[in-house]
Amino acid sequence: MTNSRPSYFHLHLVSDSTGETLTTIAKAAAVQYSQMRPIEHMHPLVRNARQLKRVLQEIEQAPGIVLYTIVNTDLISEIEQRCKELKVPCYAVLQPIMQVFESYLGAPQTPTVAGQHVLDADYFRRIDALNFSMAHDDGRLPDNLNEADIILLGISRTSKTPTSIYLAQRGYKTANVPIVPGLPFPEELAGDHTAFVACLIASPDRIAEVRRNRALLIGDRDLDDYVDRSRIAAEIAITRKLCAKHGWPVIDVTRRSVEETAATIIRLMQDKEAEERAAAEDKETAAESGHEA
Repeated sequence: MTNSRPSYFHLHLVSDSTGETLTTIAKAAAVQYSQMRPIEHMHPLVRNARQLKRVLQEIEQAPGIVLYTIVNTDLISEIEQRCKELKVPCYAVLQPIMQVFESYLGAPQTPTVAGQHVLDADYFRRIDALNFSMAHDDGRLPDNLNEADIILLGISRTSKTPTSIYLAQRGYKTANVPIVPGLPFPEELAGDHTAFVACLIASPDRIAEVRRNRALLIGDRDLDDYVDRSRIAAEIAITRKLCAKHGWPVIDVTRRSVEETAATIIRLMQDKEAEERAAAEDKETAAESGHEA
């Protein structure tokens, strides 16, 4: 009888905060082992011995990899000791990073539970951006386009709304506008404003699939034109032509996650801002040289 690897493993994520950091790190690692499925046990807001005792009991019942972000040294000692007794791997995922910071800065860390979730100016900026994006979804542009950081364009089912919401969570006020053949396009977008405009497209096959699923979900049986591949290709062509006319970047989201699309948009926006700053500096330098001459 041959030995075979199990098809799954238990993964315990123990945090004294929401566990978002752990979830992201664990997912990035787990996807590298696609042949094995992680059974994730999330243990957030573990801040005292009583709460930790319950977590350790669950780890004992379903042994597996233990990753944690805890700042309380007593709780850390208890986790490490119990995992050693159970012979399961246990790792403080932020500790190596903290050691790099401490070594470079020459100062010890000041442990703060849920420090990344403090209600500071950055937090309220992200909340403000989220409110803005929800209020300016699906073509509801602000009266003053300069209020927006980013404006997304695209035909139906190109992930404009989820991308807008994700960008808002990063602190960018984002509006999105659907491109619909036969309907007037907001001319103010071509005017003078500071918002960064980007266009989202996808392959006709991908859009047809998403549209078909969406239409069936809401009970709309009139699918012929909405999911017709040639019609979708024509809509994409209109989008490309519009963007070429105004110099707006086009991003194909066919094989991109929302997170990857947002990262691409942020990078393009930052590149444009850097180019504009360099051009302004060159202009200022040229003006000063001319004045001196």
